[in-house]
Amino acid sequence: MTGTLFDQIGGDKLREVVTDFYDRLFRDVMIGFMFQGKPKAQLIQREWEFTAGFLGAPGITYSGRPIRTAHAQHTIFGGHFERRVQILRETMADHHVPEAVQKSWLEHTEALRAQVTRDKGSECADTKELAPKLGMARPDDPDKPIKLGRK
Repeated sequence: MTGTLFDQIGGDKLREVVTDFYDRLFRDVMIGFMFQGKPKAQLIQREWEFTAGFLGAPGITYSGRPIRTAHAQHTIFGGHFERRVQILRETMADHHVPEAVQKSWLEHTEALRAQVTRDKGSECADTKELAPKLGMARPDDPDKPIKLGRK
């Protein structure tokens, strides 16, 4: 398919996807609280401008604040960021967004992670690395069997 990624999805379809995406964000049990009291229509418009712009829409200008500035007033953890990405992925799939557009949108979103959160994500750290910080005792011989119960 020729043309821009924006041409592949189209302005109306993009707005439909972004609108559904924000509907899902606002009612999500895990991160919906972060959107309480926020102007949904304005967020939808800014997201549409931002996404249309990086997908190659001609004449579209993002009118929002810089990403880092817009998110600086919030404590956003890696798990919050990942939940948002998951909702975006599901929304795009449900709307049958072209694969190339999905890939670009998700890659662009991931590239913004450091501007939204300094937290890497929800992956668990190895407890061996955390042991000194948590005050966990290391066994003298980790291969020695542990006896349970009475002697």
